[in-house]
Amino acid sequence: MSVTSVLHSECIKIRSVRASFGSLLAVFATTLAITLLVYATVGRAEAKDGGDPVLGAFYAINFAQIAAMAFGATVVSSEYTGGALRISLSAVPRRGLFYAAKTTVVAAAGLVVGLAAAFTAFLVGQAFLGPYAIGLGERGALRACVGAGIYLTAMALFAAGLTFLLRSAVAVLSLLVPFVLIVSFVVGDIAGGAAAWLPDRAGQQILHQDPAGGLGPWTGLAVSLLWAAAALLAGWWAVRRRDA
Repeated sequence: MSVTSVLHSECIKIRSVRASFGSLLAVFATTLAITLLVYATVGRAEAKDGGDPVLGAFYAINFAQIAAMAFGATVVSSEYTGGALRISLSAVPRRGLFYAAKTTVVAAAGLVVGLAAAFTAFLVGQAFLGPYAIGLGERGALRACVGAGIYLTAMALFAAGLTFLLRSAVAVLSLLVPFVLIVSFVVGDIAGGAAAWLPDRAGQQILHQDPAGGLGPWTGLAVSLLWAAAALLAGWWAVRRRDA
């Protein structure tokens, strides 16, 4: 099969597997729903109290990242259900092509939906703030919108790589969701600066108007991408070495 055909087949898989397509839609839906809920109720009061106006606009990303990880994990785990991976490798015997196509489609879909979710969250949220609203011309705002989309993509790829390694979306999400929601904060309290290098803490530096700590916004995002790259390398090792 040609590269184009393999990419097209991977796109079809995402659309046809409800768990994968549903979790991809959930990235956008969760971001929009949380933004509407927060900004329609306490948004103006929070803006009046001060704080980082750019970071506050992306509160929903804390929840959208879970949907992004679910997307990456379910896209891969569907290959390990009912012997689907054997069928995929029969159609595409070159494992490198299969793996590259799968991860490319995850990255492309995650980036498109992630950027749409980030810009929508920012613009919808500001619509509720009246005189406290900021625009994309605000210092750091456009950077944060683009960075949020890339960050969500990185988390989806991170989960996808680990799922190739562990062969189970349940196992991966059981590790990553507590890690992102709980462990990084515990590590931050105990180890201090070490927590800044964790994938979620580092990547979310891009959402701050004035990032604190040693990592800058783009450096922090690069750290998250390195975590994703490491997971994908581990996943490739698993696909290349193990039987289907």
